[in-house]
Amino acid sequence: MKAAWQRLTLRQKSYTLAAGIALVSLGAGYGLATLGQEPGGNPGDGKAAAESGCEQVAYWYDPMKPDQHFDKPGKSPFMDMQLVAKCTGGDAASAGGVSIDPTLVQNFGVRTAQAEFGVLEPETNVTGTLAYNAREVSTVQPRASGFVQRTYGIAPDDIIRQGTPLVDLLIPEWGGAQREYLAVAATGDAALTRAARERMRLLGMPDGVINSVARSGSPRSTITITAPSSGAVTMLGVRPGMSVSVGQTLAEITGLNPIWLEAAVPEILAGDVRVGQPLSATLTAFPGEKFAGRITAILPSAQAQSRTLTVRAELRNPDLRLRPGMFAQVSLSPARREAVLIPSEAVIRTGERTLVMLAQQRGGYRPAEVRIGREANGRIEVLAGLAPGEKVITSGQFLLDSEASLAGLDVRGIDEAPSPSPAKDAEQERANGPTSYSARGTIQAITARSVTLRHGPVEALGWPAMTMTFAARGPTQLRGLKPGDTVSFRFVQEDKSPRITAITKTNSR
Repeated sequence: MKAAWQRLTLRQKSYTLAAGIALVSLGAGYGLATLGQEPGGNPGDGKAAAESGCEQVAYWYDPMKPDQHFDKPGKSPFMDMQLVAKCTGGDAASAGGVSIDPTLVQNFGVRTAQAEFGVLEPETNVTGTLAYNAREVSTVQPRASGFVQRTYGIAPDDIIRQGTPLVDLLIPEWGGAQREYLAVAATGDAALTRAARERMRLLGMPDGVINSVARSGSPRSTITITAPSSGAVTMLGVRPGMSVSVGQTLAEITGLNPIWLEAAVPEILAGDVRVGQPLSATLTAFPGEKFAGRITAILPSAQAQSRTLTVRAELRNPDLRLRPGMFAQVSLSPARREAVLIPSEAVIRTGERTLVMLAQQRGGYRPAEVRIGREANGRIEVLAGLAPGEKVITSGQFLLDSEASLAGLDVRGIDEAPSPSPAKDAEQERANGPTSYSARGTIQAITARSVTLRHGPVEALGWPAMTMTFAARGPTQLRGLKPGDTVSFRFVQEDKSPRITAITKTNSR
């Protein structure tokens, strides 16, 4: 090699040195250009991948247009922002989830919440009006034809008491039957007397009038008709001087104690109301005062215009302060039940199904289908598809759901949710079992399978003092009890009505 160099001329040596310097410069430039580049990749991709926090980048995209993919990092052509790396592989993918750039998660304010057992206590507030109690209607009709001799100044909508005189009727047909009875009675013939007395009864004469004729010995053809019950005169069809016939309605009297409360419940809440459910009402006429009652009926049809159901309750009204037509604010308290609860904002409603985004333990996120129940106070019941302790996304879940859709991830089915621990199963079973409540009261009425009690407040249920009927196991449980007895008792709440589990007499009146 040295001998060959020495045989070169001075000009050849100059050319050789120049060529060597050029080759060295070219090699150095190529090395600098490929520094940090992955094999087969573009310059700068390896550095960008490292900065993104991904072990391997599938593609780059703009979060505002996630359907457009790019094979290089850089500035988005759609927005004034840098493209974001889509990671592949890793723990999230292996767990069936999707992984998101931690910087993007922080920028979008992704937050989580833990599903937990709890009691949802929704209190539904609706409007209602007071109405006449159509079960307490008395109809006044004459038992014979006659003429109105006198009225007592009663007008429609007057509130009257039982026994209040309404009208005096002259009934000529009764006068002849009474004279015949007195004539037969004077003969002393017992059989004929009984027959004449029975004839007066068949003519519609009350026993009181018959006895009065027998005692006085003089006929009585004018009778005073009185109110058979207390309440408001809702119909009055008698005036002085008119004639009336048998069966003609002279008046209708509707009771006001108890009074009806009719509340309009939205159709969406129809599943939360039931007969026997307690409620409370407030009226502007009596501020600060609550009136307690129980639902006695749910009317069979919904209002077509307002899409509401009408539920009917009875309120006690002994002093007749409550009047039909008054407006009321009604609070309905559904039955307490324990369920898995999550924030309402975590739920994604797609129209076909309901989803939540789960935060997985090994990183990443996965959609899961759930079946939801009632919602109140910012929380919602999860009836199936989620176990206590799992974390759901409450902010940014729509971005994560979009990422999961683009990645083609399968949604976790309802039946794939993990089961609660045995301890929690036992706890939930105890919570769902019937709870027993105790109270003291006085028996108002008693049958073979029920007892009506006027009892004191039941604080555990929020009940005020009231009179209500409790179901019983049978006559054996109520043996030895009678109306007027003061008792202490225990009961459980059931769908139809509360049921007595134990009852003991404390003393008798």
